[in-house]
Amino acid sequence: MEDKGKVVSVKGHIIEVEFESNPPTIHDIAYLEKDPNVKMEVYDSSSSSTFYCISLSSTKKLHRGAIVINTGEPIKVPVGDEVLGRVFDIFSYPQDGAGELNALEHKPIFAEDVNYAKVIVPSEVMVTGIKAIDFFAPILKGGKVGLFGGAGVGKTILLTEIIHNIVAVNKEKSVSVFTGVGERVREGQELHESLQQTGILPQVALIFGTMGENPTVRFRTATAGLTIAEYFRDVKKKDVLFFIDNIFRFAQAGYELATLMNSIPSEGGYQATLPSEMASFHERLVSTKDAAITTIEAIYVPSDDLTDHAVQSVFPYLDSNVVLSRSVYQEGRFPAIDLLASTSAALNEETVGLKHFKALLSAQNLLKKAVSLERIVSLVGQSELSPDDQNAFKRAQLLKNYMTQNFTVTEVQTGKKGKQVGLNNTVEDVEYILEGKYDDYPPETFLYIGSIKDSLTGI
Repeated sequence: MEDKGKVVSVKGHIIEVEFESNPPTIHDIAYLEKDPNVKMEVYDSSSSSTFYCISLSSTKKLHRGAIVINTGEPIKVPVGDEVLGRVFDIFSYPQDGAGELNALEHKPIFAEDVNYAKVIVPSEVMVTGIKAIDFFAPILKGGKVGLFGGAGVGKTILLTEIIHNIVAVNKEKSVSVFTGVGERVREGQELHESLQQTGILPQVALIFGTMGENPTVRFRTATAGLTIAEYFRDVKKKDVLFFIDNIFRFAQAGYELATLMNSIPSEGGYQATLPSEMASFHERLVSTKDAAITTIEAIYVPSDDLTDHAVQSVFPYLDSNVVLSRSVYQEGRFPAIDLLASTSAALNEETVGLKHFKALLSAQNLLKKAVSLERIVSLVGQSELSPDDQNAFKRAQLLKNYMTQNFTVTEVQTGKKGKQVGLNNTVEDVEYILEGKYDDYPPETFLYIGSIKDSLTGI
């Protein structure tokens, strides 16, 4: 009877359990004596002998007085080469119809942070072939990238294209872990099919806690995914590409649980523990002297408000910020990246080189000037500008259109072949646009092209 407890109350997904002796440890998994499939995690103490547990399954069979048994162990997820090419959940149940997941090893999803002495500072740029990202917000190998955007502006499509482009190039040298947190089942299915068709699925492990799951499963799926990434980094000594869609849903699931436990919210309206939850998640996603974890995370921006407290809680941990804009999306330019709002810690002479850095500064100045001219143009027309301002406005249009691109992962929907462009070609093309080499071309000519020389004849 020492490891047994009794249900005191059930409130949504929060179960209060009394353990008269041998109290459990936080994060221990307990299950209903009459049905081992009904599981819960010990989350917090409510008194000296009672504990709040968060449900990992349906609560329909739970009632006051029901007996639960403490396993004395936290959630464990499968790790190792056996998880590559597979889709599963935090309970190790396969979701891809490919039979049982026969992993030889399982790891607890909670672990200590890496010792600071082993952590390295990212300094190498990882090229994606996506012009707007490589030029305005380059990704650092071993760094963290955030893709910010409201509903329906293309975060998941952009994330999927990055997966396709980077994994296809690095599939011999690295492995990838994709963690789906609180997103649609359809998006997971489409990603799985895309990886299968392009032949890179065997290098990717996919773990999902979809939108229909209860908040506990969504909350813990994020931690389970990073545990798999840590295993490949620390044990297999392999570089890892860690993708998560969507980190906002991780914050949201924590908020739902905190609300059910009557926790006092912070000034921003979210749970008071949000900053520490974000810290414990991101501080484990670091690169060491042995191998790197490059993290790329989609971040939903509610009501397109970047000042939202949950969105702001992610910013301090990122090396690159890619902001997707609804106004750019409505103008029909894809990817709908806000070129001025997107930035990266890699944008300095030492990391990207003098040529790229100088071209970037000139491009940003041009785009800022174009923003100030837009209101004048909308009122009196472009012809009323001075010749110098007309040239600047025209070149800004050329530059913005040049940064559009067809994606490989959308070929089926658009019927247009995806294009990747090398970083050197992008920098050179931008320099030529800024110099006025293409002033005679209408801006529409530069929509959805690859590199300029490969796309326009006679240049």
